Amino acid sequence: MLEDLSQHVLDIAENSAAAGASSVLIEISEDVPGNVLSMIVQDDGKGMSQDFLERVTDPFTTTRTTRRVGMGIPFLKQSSELCGGRFLVASELGAGTRIEAVFNYDSIDRPPLGDMPATVMTIFMGYPEINWTYRHVYNGTDFSLSTAELVEVLEDRELLRSAEVGLWIRGQMTEALFELRK
Repeated sequence: MLEDLSQHVLDIAENSAAAGASSVLIEISEDVPGNVLSMIVQDDGKGMSQDFLERVTDPFTTTRTTRRVGMGIPFLKQSSELCGGRFLVASELGAGTRIEAVFNYDSIDRPPLGDMPATVMTIFMGYPEINWTYRHVYNGTDFSLSTAELVEVLEDRELLRSAEVGLWIRGQMTEALFELRK
């Protein structure tokens, strides 16, 4: 079982990469007064057939050949529903997929957010060919970071693979998320 939301984001982001996405949006929204935490991952990958979409929350449905079960999406769905939230997945062949998990913020069963800066660093470095956008909203104030912005400054997409850039991404996100919550 995935222990925090950052691990779910990583799992879904890797699915987006495997689906041939060229652009992926990851959005985390924390509305503490509204008692809502939501997580969205949306890509422009190959999408899912209607038949597969209907079975995607079944743990015995997976496209991976290395194992016969796919637990990430079913566990995310279970977690969101256990917390009084909801889970939505929409997909269209050739157009991409959107996964949204919503949680009651104060639910004792809500998984922690986890180390989102490390997760974003991992996906930016691991799949530099994809245009990633990470957006985090906390009580109406937001922070965003995209590979397009980074590549504009770096002038070389392959530099996203470097440890120096990866550590900078993690540090900038850690600081920005800290400031966001002040």
